[in-house]
Amino acid sequence: MLDFSIYLLYRAGMAIARALPVRLLFAIGSFMGWWAWLLLPHYRRLARRNLEIAFAKEKSPLELRRIVRRNFQWLSANLVCSLKMISMPLEKMTRFIEAENLDAVHTELRAGRPVVLLLSHIGPWELAAQLVPHYAPYARIGSPYQSLRNCYIDRDVSRRRARTGSELFDRSEGFHKPIELLRSGGVLGIFADQHAGDHGLWTPFFGRLASTSALPGLLAKRTGASVMAAAVHTIGPARWRMVFTPRLDAPGDSVNSITCKANAIIEQQIRKAPADWLWVHNRWKTPQPNFLLNHYKRGLYLPPEIQAEMLKPFRIFIRGSNWLGDSIISVPAIRAIKAGRPDAHITIAAPEKIAAVWKLVPDVDEVLALKSGSLFSAVKLIRRQASFDVAILFPNSLRAALEVWLAGIRRRAGYPGHHRRWLLNQIVVEEPRRGPIEHQVYRYLRLSRELGGPTAPPQTRMFLPRGRTNGATAKLGLCPGAEYGPAKRWLPERFAEVALTIANERPVQWILFGTSADIERGAAIETALGTNCVNRIGQTTLEELAGELRECALLLTNDTGTMHLATLLGVPVVAIFGSTEPRLTGPLGTGHEVHRHQVECSPCFLRECPIDFRCMQAVTVEEVVESVSSLLEKWESPLASGNRPPSEN
Repeated sequence: MLDFSIYLLYRAGMAIARALPVRLLFAIGSFMGWWAWLLLPHYRRLARRNLEIAFAKEKSPLELRRIVRRNFQWLSANLVCSLKMISMPLEKMTRFIEAENLDAVHTELRAGRPVVLLLSHIGPWELAAQLVPHYAPYARIGSPYQSLRNCYIDRDVSRRRARTGSELFDRSEGFHKPIELLRSGGVLGIFADQHAGDHGLWTPFFGRLASTSALPGLLAKRTGASVMAAAVHTIGPARWRMVFTPRLDAPGDSVNSITCKANAIIEQQIRKAPADWLWVHNRWKTPQPNFLLNHYKRGLYLPPEIQAEMLKPFRIFIRGSNWLGDSIISVPAIRAIKAGRPDAHITIAAPEKIAAVWKLVPDVDEVLALKSGSLFSAVKLIRRQASFDVAILFPNSLRAALEVWLAGIRRRAGYPGHHRRWLLNQIVVEEPRRGPIEHQVYRYLRLSRELGGPTAPPQTRMFLPRGRTNGATAKLGLCPGAEYGPAKRWLPERFAEVALTIANERPVQWILFGTSADIERGAAIETALGTNCVNRIGQTTLEELAGELRECALLLTNDTGTMHLATLLGVPVVAIFGSTEPRLTGPLGTGHEVHRHQVECSPCFLRECPIDFRCMQAVTVEEVVESVSSLLEKWESPLASGNRPPSEN
């Protein structure tokens, strides 16, 4: 009953439109469009956002605002005029519409080549299906269509579309009949300027990747048809011009190439009169769930003349972890996200004390340092940046979700922990653990995979540091502390004994690293080593720590953030684990030595041992000396000499 009531209103509107002159209808429609611009803020913002994507820095904010307003007016005016004109006799309709470059179509048809005609939602696009049969009456003309939800209006619209002899093909019935029409030498009109969803080819449109229908290219390759384009442009009040473009494809073009060229032609049509296109359609829609593009059937295509860096960026905001070690463990996931689409621009936000580590990762384009303080200071910082397309949350915290929600980022993806599900609009479900313990790195990589990133994680290789040259003394790092608590710290006297044993065997210099909380432990080790030691505990910034670690042949350490930083820099580590689990948070890559003795209470993950510290007591000086010596022998070998390849961690 509701559909029929709407149909009656539609017919009443048609009756009123038929009774009024076209120029008056255009004026009425323009006035209605002005009110629509005023009263429909959602669509106004959508049109503005699309225009900002398309014209970027080409047009000023004032110009864009004017285009949006005129766009609403012209869309409404053309729609109202179409209600009258689709029922007009063709000879009367053509008084208002001129044809330009019609010979291009005749040339192809008279040469015996069928034509796939690209149509766009420009001007009164509904009239195109009636005009083409009028301009080429000697050829079969057809068009696939999508049925309207209201069956009464759908029947009426289909009848009016077909009144000039155009053949209509329901998309749900497949494309056997359209192919037959093309093989008979006809013209098939296809609207190809809308978002094509999961079945489209991702290729540039106004310099930004957009899902685009490959149907015109597929049909052209299947039938040998030429691909051309046409659009009905508004050239004044109640005046239009239908412009045909020359053939856009060339012999030997692939389906992908034709699809990309189609976007380029439609872009040219829109640039002639930007206010004339359907900007209220979400052309650059962010797909869900896969806004990374590795899983799409047709994938993406860039023509040879367009490099990835020339694309307009798809801006990804990633809220990084609050801990140094976790941040570095998430680096492979960052690399996977970056590999997920060639236009990815990644901004990482992390606490100020660890933000500098992200400057070491070339896949990160921009780093935001979050100062400790109120939630709203973080929100303010994020809002000052250019708008982001998506946000990915690595921490499980409620605060991280609040930051991006309050900052107004439209798509917010992450795991649903800590009562924050309501703040996310793309939930990545935690997988139940099956089998052995899985490293934390795979939890981050799962985020990338579930968002459309690569299925296989990027390869992580460890390169040995620069080898000994000209008898240089080996620099060895030693990090005796651990911020998490005493249960993660091996005995300082054993660190000192290992370091002294190595110093007595080889010409080495130990460099102590740590925070101000480790000063007491460092002083004891420094006293034992004497001149073989440089104590840098509590004296380095994160950048300085990274610079000094790069020069080390290895790092002897507990399970610390410094351990993970060394792996990022390509420095092998000898790591001692107690209360924690190396299978979960151990060093990434190869070339490391991990010492951990399984006891009945491990891993307990406690900050302090409530009993006798048996897991750490079980790690002997002799076994650690052996590991350090083994890595030093590799450093001293001829294969390790010369320049070190860059780390790929």
